[in-house]
Amino acid sequence: MLSFAILVLGLWASGLGVVAAPSANYFWSSWSDGKPKLTTKNGADGKFSVKWSGDKGNFVIGKGWSTGGAREVTYSGTFEPVGNGYLSIYGWTTNPLVEYYIIEAYGTHKPSNTSEAKMKGNFTSDGGSYEIMTKQRVNKPSIQGTATFAQYWSIRSENKIGGTVSTGNHFKAWEAAGLKMGKQNYMIVAIEGQDSSGTADITVGVPPTPAATGA
Repeated sequence: MLSFAILVLGLWASGLGVVAAPSANYFWSSWSDGKPKLTTKNGADGKFSVKWSGDKGNFVIGKGWSTGGAREVTYSGTFEPVGNGYLSIYGWTTNPLVEYYIIEAYGTHKPSNTSEAKMKGNFTSDGGSYEIMTKQRVNKPSIQGTATFAQYWSIRSENKIGGTVSTGNHFKAWEAAGLKMGKQNYMIVAIEGQDSSGTADITVGVPPTPAATGA
């Protein structure tokens, strides 16, 4: 789950390896361990899509900002995993090196359902309730190469696809729980698949269209 600055020409990208590049006003990032069968599209503005299959391997793709931070992230779209997958606000900090997730929706596996997870509390934001979780990653890929680092997670109690995510609320809640943040690196609205299949079509910067109501 890492990204390096490699400029990619064209809108379509292979799932093999890592790519990262600006896309209009958004930062585009794509990482894969080379095992999933991926079809990804880096569309105009905040649009991107991915179809994955093969039920093996791991990937993370998405659009956002080359420097993360507290902001009101709006997005809309679809997310249909068959198996384990995450729709999240995803990013990294340095000093300390931290990989973080704000999970808005997930497939068959809830991230906190693991013996490695350390629960750090609960809080509410943007109309939803979240669990705070952390775990340690040892000698794993990172934006600084193979390293040992912490993961921080906010996990929404009920899946929500589209809307607004106030990232600053999560950063404050993590700090209050003793999970120290560092200097922000990139932050994206991300789709991740692990040993699964599925499709997703996301537009960053455009909130969902309100449902029509009767007169």
